[in-house]
Amino acid sequence: MSLPPERDAQADCVHILMAVFNGAETLPAQLDSFEAQTHENWRVLASDDGSSDDSRNILASFRKRHGSSRIDIIDGPRQGAAENFLGMLRHVADQSRAPQWIAFSDQDDVWLSDKITRALTALKGQDQAAPALYCSRTWVTCDTLETRRLSAPRHRAPDFRNALVQNIAAGNTIVLNPAAVKLVLDAAQRVGRVVVHDWWLYQLITGAGGTVIHDDTPGLLYRQHGANQIGVNDTWRARGHRLVQLLRGEFRAWNHVNIAALRATAHVLHPDHRAALETFAHLSSQPLLRRLSLLRQLRLYRQTVGGTLTLWFAVVFRLV
Repeated sequence: MSLPPERDAQADCVHILMAVFNGAETLPAQLDSFEAQTHENWRVLASDDGSSDDSRNILASFRKRHGSSRIDIIDGPRQGAAENFLGMLRHVADQSRAPQWIAFSDQDDVWLSDKITRALTALKGQDQAAPALYCSRTWVTCDTLETRRLSAPRHRAPDFRNALVQNIAAGNTIVLNPAAVKLVLDAAQRVGRVVVHDWWLYQLITGAGGTVIHDDTPGLLYRQHGANQIGVNDTWRARGHRLVQLLRGEFRAWNHVNIAALRATAHVLHPDHRAALETFAHLSSQPLLRRLSLLRQLRLYRQTVGGTLTLWFAVVFRLV
């Protein structure tokens, strides 16, 4: 995805990767929110995953209004949202010139006007030679945007010890700095499956010794509806559903996918994190007392006391 000459010189261009599938009802509001950004130097890569509604026409109309310098539209792999995002990263990696900054977007949110500006300000305050990922809280809302509540705060610092067992980086809020973009584009060409792109990014960036900035100020309106692939996990009903998933072995299956993805790029991981990954990978095969001893040594944690206790429960009953 190469930039036209007039934009090529602008190093602060943020490339927004947006996965699209049957999003005609909400897509116009999201595109409008891009246009309302206080940081005006952005362009969209939209990957349509085989929509049967009017999504493709909406994207084409946006391109007709704004030109190819604002949006590119490609066909998705039709293998689900995670593979759609990976497909966009691989598409970008194949271009002659990679973008400096990458943001990720869902099709049904509404970005607040200062979302990109806040992300760039935070990321530019970091060491530019090291990979850094920005994410934030969101305003959780309904289909019609009439209600809103803040997503859960993150009381404990982002870290690989957390990333192995929990994702705190909401994909629709993520922005990567240039060093992280370089790391991620290379990794996307090596990795196979991922559970979800945002969890993989959180694990990869922290595993490589990079920085994750979690902004306590919300950056967007996050619609919750029946078509959400993941959704927020801060209600008793949602937590109950996650407990059922744990008991059914889904968490263990996710871990197997995550471990394989990280092993595919093990060469970029910090040696301590690479060792922790291997210990975690073999945890469930150990006798009970050894499992508990290794879990204590690994110092893995989730963001709440209850979540960490659930992790210990999962280790005891070999559900990880």
